[in-house]
Amino acid sequence: MNGQALYDRLFGAGAHALTAEGRFLRGTARIGAREAAVIGTLDHAAIDVPLALRIAESILRAVHADAASDMPPRPILFIADTQGQALSRHEELLGLNGYFAHVVRCVDLARRQGHRLLTVISGEAVSGGFLAYGMMADRICALPNSQVRVMDLRAMARVTKIGLERLEELAKQSPVFAPGAENYWRMGGIHELWSENDVWPERLAAALACAGSTDDRAAIGLERGGRLLAAPTAQIVANP
Repeated sequence: MNGQALYDRLFGAGAHALTAEGRFLRGTARIGAREAAVIGTLDHAAIDVPLALRIAESILRAVHADAASDMPPRPILFIADTQGQALSRHEELLGLNGYFAHVVRCVDLARRQGHRLLTVISGEAVSGGFLAYGMMADRICALPNSQVRVMDLRAMARVTKIGLERLEELAKQSPVFAPGAENYWRMGGIHELWSENDVWPERLAAALACAGSTDDRAAIGLERGGRLLAAPTAQIVANP
């Protein structure tokens, strides 16, 4: 599901004004009783320098517009569908990682200015393309059949020099090694997994109501049994 059908299902017919420009999405939508700024990527977009700058610009425009308004800052909803960063020598020479860092700073600015940040994963959420904006949100929700991963196991085998069969065995034992939205949910990296039977506008409004600026994902991962050491280690560091 994508395009108009997805937006109608997510917000309700007539509750959104969204514009797709290539693989970039922007506009507004109603979430419950609130208007939200919507920023996203489409069609498994590979995020290159121009697209990263579009995302950053849209975040800054939303922050600037709301700072000049008498109304409270609007929520910002990220719709994430990305295959990750664009893989090319051209992008690396331009310093794509620096542009991603700029996007992260813009997301952080929005949070510090009072915008609640929500992400809906609508297709793929892969590697740096997802980490730079979608995973920075206060609350992250995955639609049915979403694919979430940092690195394919075959690529991981090449990088780590660990055999693919061994990695497949480890993936069965620990979600840290395993791709998939369910495994990221177990680790606390995703807060909610939605189903086809859910009423998505209601789930979206409830998710926004739960979104807060405190990052509790390590504690959630411990509670769900997917990430057992992150929260205790953070406690030791915080209270030596």
